[in-house]
Amino acid sequence: MEVIPVTADADVFTCNAYLVLGDRTVLVDAGTMTGVEDVVAEHTDHLDAVVVTHQHSDHVGELDAVVDRFDPDVYAYADHPLRTHELEDGDEVVMGDESFEVVYTPGHADDHVSLVSGRSLFSGDVVVYNDGAFDDGSFGRTDLPGQSRERLISSLQTLFDRLPETVEAMYAGHGDVFENETGGDTVRDVVARALERAERREPKYPEE
Repeated sequence: MEVIPVTADADVFTCNAYLVLGDRTVLVDAGTMTGVEDVVAEHTDHLDAVVVTHQHSDHVGELDAVVDRFDPDVYAYADHPLRTHELEDGDEVVMGDESFEVVYTPGHADDHVSLVSGRSLFSGDVVVYNDGAFDDGSFGRTDLPGQSRERLISSLQTLFDRLPETVEAMYAGHGDVFENETGGDTVRDVVARALERAERREPKYPEE
């Protein structure tokens, strides 16, 4: 399975949108970078599906443009005018060459899901590797209306419990991709560290 971060060259605030190539070509989130559909088209002329981790504007801003260009199925937990398939906790979604379990992970957003296979984690914003607050295991902000630190803590614990030991790479909605380090941190270590930090219940950013 090949994963391409198609918003890597964005000069506007956006999430990381990932094109997953393989037997089933899937875009995880759409981002807010104008022309993201053109970047996708550089790698494939067919897009089977878009899977939305959650519907914050930085994750779905260019969804219309992607759908207009490729007419893919659209998977999302919450209702959306372009949604063709509803995601529920425990569902299985094939992306690339791997089958992913949908794990409902609210707290940062009520409709947030993560996607877990035996080798890969697409974590959206529930957990990231680095984001300016922490450099080796951080979590989505929970200080805005509709967000909840307690729900996010519960989601991180759920994600950790359902994360196989064999997972090698984490593709988060912001920050860098993380891959297991030989003799060092694993994806499970990063999630555990994010959980421990969230459980401190301290403000993540000084302005919170």
